[in-house]
Amino acid sequence: MDRLDHSFYYSAVTEMEKMRADRDYILGWVAGYLENPMLEEQRLTEAYEAGYADGSKRTKDNFANWVKA
Repeated sequence: MDRLDHSFYYSAVTEMEKMRADRDYILGWVAGYLENPMLEEQRLTEAYEAGYADGSKRTKDNFANWVKA
């Protein structure tokens, strides 16, 4: 695992929380960013999988798509 950018990580999580992004999306993003294994299949949600994919890519581009109304 290459070195994590702690500043980027914390700013991204703070941004998602302030935006009130879906909790599963945030948890997935964090897991993907930290290169943790995915949850078990029966616990996966669409939001978690999307967050995991974005976190793995280390992108903040899709945060707004997961904001709860």
